[in-house]
Amino acid sequence: MIFLCTFAFCNHIILAMSNPIQKQISGIVTTLNEEHNIAQCVTSLLQVCDEVVVIDSLSTDHTVEVATAAGAKVYTQAYLGDGIQKNVALQYVKNLWVLSLDADERLTPELVDRIRHTNFDTTPYDGFALRRRNYVGSRWFKSCGWYPDYLVRLYRHDRLRFPEVKQHATVSTRNTERWKCDIIHYRYRNIGELFAKPGRNYSSRGAKILYLNGKRAHWWSPLWHGCGAFLVNYFIRGGIFGGIDGLTLTKSIALNSYLKYAKLLEYQRDPEVLAHEDFNKVW
Repeated sequence: MIFLCTFAFCNHIILAMSNPIQKQISGIVTTLNEEHNIAQCVTSLLQVCDEVVVIDSLSTDHTVEVATAAGAKVYTQAYLGDGIQKNVALQYVKNLWVLSLDADERLTPELVDRIRHTNFDTTPYDGFALRRRNYVGSRWFKSCGWYPDYLVRLYRHDRLRFPEVKQHATVSTRNTERWKCDIIHYRYRNIGELFAKPGRNYSSRGAKILYLNGKRAHWWSPLWHGCGAFLVNYFIRGGIFGGIDGLTLTKSIALNSYLKYAKLLEYQRDPEVLAHEDFNKVW
């Protein structure tokens, strides 16, 4: 019996020593049908967090089960919009500091090391902005403003948080420091997704938001915005230096801009299309 207790104690010590160093940080993730991403995201966060809170938007796949098995605390909430949904997690966290990731994002070893060696009790900052590496497949796209894509993701939630907006929410950079450490973002699995999502999802959402806000398009609006987006991203934001991938990314951004205003114009010109569009499902 003594031998078994001693063995169990030693085994516990060995496991504790082999576990990653964790801080009093809560990882937060929002999900919708992310069963292929969420386990690796939770595992990545647990390298530095002593808990991970997942807010799931009523997934119809196995996201909840996979996240729970990976060690996360999972709560469900019908999707309310980007910033609002992320802030839902704050009512469930136990720590002052939070680290927010999307399900398709991971921490780099350099970032893990920086977090482990930071004293969050004495830091004068309320948050830290991290660079984001955006990938299409296994290729890192750096042009068109995709890198360095600084975002505040590690912050004190009593002083900073996501704004209560439905689209493109970002935490304020007030009293924050930029770290030269990266988050890996597996943004699209292939070029097909790079073009399909702007065409199918983002442009429709953008057009609906513009319409609901009372914006109006003219016959030349799609061409003006599409060409403008191409010129800005290719020549000013460095797409020209990104080779074929830079050109591909620039065309995808331009397509999204063109389609957003083409769809807005269609809402104005075609009563039948407008009648069949569900503006209650913008999000």
